[in-house]
Amino acid sequence: MIEEKFASGQSFIHQLDPKIRIIASIILSFAAALCDHLTIAGFYFIISSILITMAKLKWRAVVNRLKPLFWFLLMIWVILPLTFDGETIYQYSWLRITGPGVMLCCKITIKSITILLIFTALIATMTVASLGNGLHRLYVPDKMVFLLLMSYRYIAVIEEEYKRLLRAAKFRGFTPRTNLHSYKTFAYLAGMLFVRASLRAQRVYQAMLCRGFNQKFHTLDVYPSNRLNSIFLMGILAASLSLVIFEIMWA
Repeated sequence: MIEEKFASGQSFIHQLDPKIRIIASIILSFAAALCDHLTIAGFYFIISSILITMAKLKWRAVVNRLKPLFWFLLMIWVILPLTFDGETIYQYSWLRITGPGVMLCCKITIKSITILLIFTALIATMTVASLGNGLHRLYVPDKMVFLLLMSYRYIAVIEEEYKRLLRAAKFRGFTPRTNLHSYKTFAYLAGMLFVRASLRAQRVYQAMLCRGFNQKFHTLDVYPSNRLNSIFLMGILAASLSLVIFEIMWA
């Protein structure tokens, strides 16, 4: 199974209704993504950091989760300041670093990290089953919810099936190389994996029907409505709306 490192906990964020967390994450991430001022983006970053603290997540684990993003941002910092038009702030021979390019890199960096911190604090702190429950209660189509849950459940199973097929090929003397034989072998592996996944899906569906599956999402998790959920959502709405209005007035 895919790890859910942050799903277990007793923090305030963990006790919130998944539906409220999904709505709050969408509101905050959209507001942060559409922000065009570096200072306002910094305020969104502060809000996301506060959410991480409220969720009682270890910053070292959160930073490790952000490492793939850092490599992407590194490429942006290498390319954009040298290729973006605008006022030159530093030049050495043919290398020219522009101020607007550096400013754009700063905005992209802060907003990207902010959005991932928001989703880490609000979405990664729930199990996939709870996420499916929240999406279902937000009237997301049942088929999409079932697709999410089944994909999560069987990604690890399909991975094990692929490893088994690859192991069997290696026992028969297959050595991966950059030649036509290797490409054909991997194509055959992909085809067999698709066939086996399809057969397994049919068996799983039949097993679900035998257990009374009626195309509805059921869960044992109960999230009674309380004031904390409403207060949290109102606080997120107020903070986002205030920053949006402040940015419009600033412009």
